[in-house]
Amino acid sequence: MRLPTDPAENLAALIRCPSVTPAEGGALSALEAMLKPLGFSIERPVFSDENTPDIENLYARKSGNGPHLMFAGHTDVVPPGEEADWRHPPFSAAIEDGVMYGRGAVDMKGGIACFIAAVARHFEKHETLNGSISFLITGDEEGPAVNGTVKLLEWASARGENWDASLVGEPTNPTVLGDMIKIGRRGSLSGTITVHGVQGHAAYPHLAENPVRGITALVNSLLYPTFDEGTADFQASNLEVTSIDVGNKATNVIPAKATASFNIRFNDTWTAESLQGEIVSRLQKASYDNRLRPGRDAPVDYDLVWREQPSHVFLTRDEKLIGALSASVEAVTGKYPELSTSGGTSDARFIKDYCPVVEFGLVGQTMHMVDERVAIADLEGLTQIYERFIADFFRAASSGTHM
Repeated sequence: MRLPTDPAENLAALIRCPSVTPAEGGALSALEAMLKPLGFSIERPVFSDENTPDIENLYARKSGNGPHLMFAGHTDVVPPGEEADWRHPPFSAAIEDGVMYGRGAVDMKGGIACFIAAVARHFEKHETLNGSISFLITGDEEGPAVNGTVKLLEWASARGENWDASLVGEPTNPTVLGDMIKIGRRGSLSGTITVHGVQGHAAYPHLAENPVRGITALVNSLLYPTFDEGTADFQASNLEVTSIDVGNKATNVIPAKATASFNIRFNDTWTAESLQGEIVSRLQKASYDNRLRPGRDAPVDYDLVWREQPSHVFLTRDEKLIGALSASVEAVTGKYPELSTSGGTSDARFIKDYCPVVEFGLVGQTMHMVDERVAIADLEGLTQIYERFIADFFRAASSGTHM
């Protein structure tokens, strides 16, 4: 039986599955077809929750005596947008001038395709594993992230699964393959402030209460002063106001309420809980600042709602895991990767509660864009990096060095 050793063929099969979140789109079935010939046991649990779509996931494992390496990722992709804007149809996996086009090419079906090819090549050269390899693949990373990795980890752990290390195949490289390994991620916290006013005529402000004045004072308190100056491992925490709205189309009417939404990406100076406390304190203090509300004695009337579960900051300090991956990257690309905590969040934020986790994948320049694409040469390069990393990981195990 032919093994899935060609990453381009693997990726083409995955791209041709229109797995726009939350649809499975055939992508997990394609993965199952690749993994079964390699001897993996495969399960596809479906998880549900209120007000969220049911999500099918995949967990595959090939067992051996030794440490357990987990590869994690997602097959769901964002919508392609206007398909007419694409150079090639977004689910065709067309190849032109050594480049494959398609939604999910780099985020992150490409990473999955390469790791499968790397595992298949490893098995061609080695009859047995000095440990276990598992694939933890969700269809809910680009969606609410409620019925995906977090529940799949809980499900697997409850069945007795334990992992010694995890590699997430997200596209981590800014410009060329080998640029960057992600060894941590900033936390993320979002909220919405609503200021309650009294609607009235703009010519008679004393008969109304303009919530825009109040929301301005509250938002200003979140933007200045800065929350911190950054740490040795993380850039400075940064809050962005993402929306201010009063829903008022009339120019001569003082609105009844104003809302402002914000998101802050924070470093390890804070926990989600301590940062929430800081934000509440700033807003409370600012609500008594009436410089923009002359003649008003009462504080600004406002509510604060946290929008979703916060993503917690984390940093992986497993030097053997990081060193093995870095050495593999350098051996294939000739460059030592930067160890970074930049960027947004990923499902590594859930995995870090179970084992050390790092992220390394393709170049991310075209992710979520029209004409998302990957160089075939990069697929081969990443496969070689992954294959070398797998060999080093289990070689260390067989020599008695725990990784």
